[in-house]
Amino acid sequence: MIIFFVWTFSIFFSSLPFVFEGMLNIHQAIFESTSGWTTTGLTMISDVEIISRTFIIWRSIMQYIGGAGFALIMVITAGSMGVGLYQAEGRTDNLVPNLRDSAKIITGIYLIWAFIGILLLMFISKLPFFEAFNHTLTALATGGFSSKNFSIGAFDNVSMDIIIMLLMIMGGTGFGVHYAGAIMIKNSYRNILDYKKGKINKLEFKERIRMEPFFKNPEPKTMFFILLISFIFIFLFNTLNIYGVANGVRHGAFQVISALTGTGFSTVSFENWNLFALLIMTILMILGGMMDSTAGGLKLYRVYIALKLILVQIKSFFKPNGTKFHVEVYKGVSRKKIGFETLRDVIAVFMMYFIVYFIGVFVLLGYGYTLEDSMFEYASALSAVGLSVGITNPNAPLGVIWIETLGMYLGRLEFYAIFYAIIKLIRDINFILNKKNKLDS
Repeated sequence: MIIFFVWTFSIFFSSLPFVFEGMLNIHQAIFESTSGWTTTGLTMISDVEIISRTFIIWRSIMQYIGGAGFALIMVITAGSMGVGLYQAEGRTDNLVPNLRDSAKIITGIYLIWAFIGILLLMFISKLPFFEAFNHTLTALATGGFSSKNFSIGAFDNVSMDIIIMLLMIMGGTGFGVHYAGAIMIKNSYRNILDYKKGKINKLEFKERIRMEPFFKNPEPKTMFFILLISFIFIFLFNTLNIYGVANGVRHGAFQVISALTGTGFSTVSFENWNLFALLIMTILMILGGMMDSTAGGLKLYRVYIALKLILVQIKSFFKPNGTKFHVEVYKGVSRKKIGFETLRDVIAVFMMYFIVYFIGVFVLLGYGYTLEDSMFEYASALSAVGLSVGITNPNAPLGVIWIETLGMYLGRLEFYAIFYAIIKLIRDINFILNKKNKLDS
């Protein structure tokens, strides 16, 4: 219940400044606020370059806080009171046994990357602090709000594109993987010293590196493989023909990373992209980033488990009857056994995602949009991405605005927390009314 009211009230009250300023009506303002807190990045503002810097900063801060989640703040400030909210947001990134310590580590990682991003954009890409600050926050949050109408493409800055790609990947990487990477760096330094002092030989040194949890996490490998294959297809069959070799590599890589991590930044328009490339982008948005990252979508951890279980099922046909398979997967610094509860979570989220997705697509089709545009746009909304083929705009019908708002809201909180809260709220109201009727009678 708490998560439902915290998110709903935050979205509503955050929308009011847009209404009071006269920039948006209440429907558009709630859409904009939802897009901010859920780190989606779709916008109702037709010309973001004419609004005040205060609102641009406010949009960036909404996404940065929304990326970490209210739960993180609640755990740090309220301790045990925030644990339920933390778990209700679908987070499982307990880096250390104490949840509050885990939240502090995650916050530290988040702030360090923000500091690094701002410095890189200021000193390498020569961006003013204002631009560096806003785009670092929204890149790490995989949000995609920009101070420019044409997003990152407005800067036409190769070094900025590369830095933003790095920040998008960092935002789309689970905090547990970040922590495992930090532990690996710390251990590597110690192992190098031991090797130089002769305490371990070369074989032992290699074995220690190989046993690091970071290298056993399947999500970074899965992300790299998906990005590589998708980039090759989009480059060969789309961006190469439109932009040439150099810019084809640049724009193809940027857009593939933006889609999979759920950031929604763009360096080019999709007007000239073919349907094959748009289909790949749609699939990438549906898959999403890593578990316990700021990204949305199905999450690569669940995708990997689903593929792993399919492989296990195929192998079972070639094994004697009664053979049992034991499946374990590294997540962060810990090894998790894949049991019935994990499988149930994967199936439940997959099923609910596609039920809501197809409802949203059908609604957009009902308003006369093409199938490919409807699939692309609603995948962007439901997976909290922010890329658009033009459906989302201030003149969109109210039905389109609200079905996308609902998709952003449900997708960010992974459906069941909201459904549970609504059902419980209805039951509580019915209980109160029934009790009142009995007292009156």
